Amino acid sequence: MIPLWMFPLAITTGNTFVMKPSEKTPGATMMIAELVKESGIPDGVFNVIHGGPDTVNFICDHPDIRAISFVGGNGAGEHIYKRGSANGKRVQSNMGAKNHGIVMPDCDRQATINALAGSAFGAGGQRCMALPAVIFVGEAADMIPDVVSKGKGTRVGPGNGENVEMGPVISKESLTKIERLIASAEEQGADILLDAGN
Repeated sequence: MIPLWMFPLAITTGNTFVMKPSEKTPGATMMIAELVKESGIPDGVFNVIHGGPDTVNFICDHPDIRAISFVGGNGAGEHIYKRGSANGKRVQSNMGAKNHGIVMPDCDRQATINALAGSAFGAGGQRCMALPAVIFVGEAADMIPDVVSKGKGTRVGPGNGENVEMGPVISKESLTKIERLIASAEEQGADILLDAGN
């Protein structure tokens, strides 16, 4: 979804575009590249480059790349901003985005439960559109058990499995981080209402 915010504007205004997907999830970018080619955009206008930190540094350093737009974690974003800016590039670095929600008592109950569950469990909660913090105002808190119930009913399995609603997290490091966050919340007094690990 995020690349669709960037490259259409860039190429429409006469620029070429180099996209570097996460080395962990390049598949969607390659699908986009196929669609771009099918649409008739000339070769060389939309380009894909793969790799890790060395590739990022190449983008930050190459004199023909004049602007960088990044969306992702703080560590990478700060590095890209500093290195790209030091090379005279315009750098837009959107880092560490998370959404927060407020649920009011007069909300559409079922639509809200569905939206909260979709945000929390869609893509395993591993996207910037996830909703890690929700405040339920007044009687709206009465729907928390329904959100938990919806979460418990989520079909978990291989990402390409039939009828699977939530695939695995992207890496062992991500799993460790999630487990650490759950433990930290519990240590700080949170009630853990839904924990797939237990």
